[in-house]
Amino acid sequence: MLTVGLNHFLVVSAVLFSLGLFGIVTRKNAVMVLMGIELVLNSANINFIAFSRFGNFGLSGQVMALFVIILAAAEAAIALAIVLNIYKTFANVNVDEIDHLKE
Repeated sequence: MLTVGLNHFLVVSAVLFSLGLFGIVTRKNAVMVLMGIELVLNSANINFIAFSRFGNFGLSGQVMALFVIILAAAEAAIALAIVLNIYKTFANVNVDEIDHLKE
């Protein structure tokens, strides 16, 4: 019988973190970069929940995961508003071309 242990959660979290970091570093589209950030935050949530479950820390992991979810929702709302304003100004959302905002 296969039991899911802490190592399984850590492997899934590491894969999600790696994919998110890859998406942040390699993508030029700002929306794809935001999706990579969301993957990184979700991998942190998996770690919080897994360590809370297997480390007998009570509900502290779930509370921290809830705070991360609230932070991710606020980040997504603000970042999408910024991306929409950038699109309205430059007619594209490529991260490489946003450096013209300094002028």
